[in-house]
Amino acid sequence: MMDGDLLPPAILQRKAVVYVRQSTPAQVELNTESRRRQYELVEVARRRGFRTVDVIDDDLGRSASGMVARPGFEKLVAALCAGEVGAVLCFDASRLARNGRDWHHLLELCGLVEARVIDLDGIYDPCLPNDRLLLGMKGSISEFELGVIRARMLDAARAKARRGELRISVPMAISGIARPASASIPTSGSSRSSGWSSSDSASSAAHGRRICRWRRRGCSFRAPRTASA
Repeated sequence: MMDGDLLPPAILQRKAVVYVRQSTPAQVELNTESRRRQYELVEVARRRGFRTVDVIDDDLGRSASGMVARPGFEKLVAALCAGEVGAVLCFDASRLARNGRDWHHLLELCGLVEARVIDLDGIYDPCLPNDRLLLGMKGSISEFELGVIRARMLDAARAKARRGELRISVPMAISGIARPASASIPTSGSSRSSGWSSSDSASSAAHGRRICRWRRRGCSFRAPRTASA
């Protein structure tokens, strides 16, 4: 780990990139303090001596688990490959990646172009073995945290299901199916108490599967509109 005064002039002549990300739209809407602190990294880059600072926030509301596309991360990788980036600034490792593939790919590119990785703890040079080891540990911890979060959420859902308190949102396609006014979607294993028969459930499931097939074929679907008085 290096001190900020030791950044070579060749690095400072390039631009610094601040990568801003939050995992879900709900976090973007509610966790405004986290987003504000990430944007404050622009001032950190300027204090380190960078004159040009770009902000990449295209991935707000996108997970870094590797299961969804991240145009902002791809833009960062492209800028690194072009040799334009002198340093990548992130709030912590989990903002850049929650999977080892993306994290180590980023470190490889930073090492090739001698770009630095900067977070709240300091400056890291991926070309140095000790810094590379520390960055690798940060990425592994970030990936491990995601696995722990998923396991806890799954265990909580199973516990609620055992108590009969688990609620699952009804798919949009089913909400447009005509059914008797007295019928309601069952929230427990018993369908007789709610007036929703097993034949109704089978018909709804078949209808939902047909809609999925139509959408895969490029067909559009509109839920039936109720007549207004």
